[in-house]
Amino acid sequence: MGIKKSDNSSRKSMGQQKSEVIIPAPTALTEMPKGYGSFLKNLKERIISERLKTVLSANAAMILLYWEIGQSILHRQQSEGWGAKIIDRLSHDLKSAFPDMSGFSPRNLKYMRKFAGAWPDREIVQRTVAQIPWRSNLTLLDKLDDPKLRLWYAQKTLELGLGKDMLVIQIETQLHLRKGSTVNNFKAALPPADSDLTAQVFKDPYIFDFLGTADPRREAELEQKLIDHIQKFLLELGQGFAFVGRQVQLEVGGSDFYIDLLFYHLKLRCYVVVELKAGGFDPGYISKLNMYLNIVDDLLRHPDDKKTIGLLLVKSKNKMVVEYSLSGYTNPIGVANWERQIMQSLPKELDGILPSIEEIEAELSGGSDE
Repeated sequence: MGIKKSDNSSRKSMGQQKSEVIIPAPTALTEMPKGYGSFLKNLKERIISERLKTVLSANAAMILLYWEIGQSILHRQQSEGWGAKIIDRLSHDLKSAFPDMSGFSPRNLKYMRKFAGAWPDREIVQRTVAQIPWRSNLTLLDKLDDPKLRLWYAQKTLELGLGKDMLVIQIETQLHLRKGSTVNNFKAALPPADSDLTAQVFKDPYIFDFLGTADPRREAELEQKLIDHIQKFLLELGQGFAFVGRQVQLEVGGSDFYIDLLFYHLKLRCYVVVELKAGGFDPGYISKLNMYLNIVDDLLRHPDDKKTIGLLLVKSKNKMVVEYSLSGYTNPIGVANWERQIMQSLPKELDGILPSIEEIEAELSGGSDE
């Protein structure tokens, strides 16, 4: 009996051991073979890339589906005279058939119809607008009537990776008119292949709506506000700008010089020196900026880098004076205005009735110039 009891006890003990789950501890990273770190990094990058492709692919498929639904509705309404009431019924039936799917509200179906009407060419849809989010597509439909302009902003959304809110800002501040409009000497200072691309990177004016209602009176104040909002500043500068530093010290001939803001442009493969002025343009600014470009090219520029570009941001300028001031310089320099735009464009019937920002500020300060 004692032996049987001992056997049962043994079996019970063995059963208990089998039910335990033991997870082995991972081997320490220090014991991994050489190259494991880069191997893991590459795998993680591939996984992230494939996950992003999956998301983008799903987005493209959904938008193409929306386009096809919109085309079908348009075709029926145009060829068979179906009225507007078809939308409500269709919304009800699609929701019933696909309860786990969203996007079949009457409002969204009307957008699908409008989307299909705005983009009749499937190839353009597939190549461009299907690659950007649906919300951004709705913004393009709501804010732009011109097909060419709508396509331009769709391409910029894809190229610059603009979100819906940033797309709204760029449309309202008329990016298409500002892009490539700086007064510059790029054609004279750069090879033809580089000058056109460089011109398109810069714009005029730059909109610093994040500065608030008061104009900075000194360069240091303007510079500080831009640094305080560096992320928004970079978004306004455009894709490709990497911030290097503020008040970058350059020592030459026993004297110290300080660059307001220094950037590196990843696509142009060059440094960009940005000088800020709280007031209007002065020809002397070009000479000083040109000196900074020479110093950066000599001290910081890598042999593989292209020529450093200068961007002078001023509150106001005369185009003819700037053009004469740039004449003869071999370093690429662009001059653009900066503006703070608090109020967006008003409806025509209100234009001229409401006071301007300047008038409001003068009223609040009692008409003082201080």
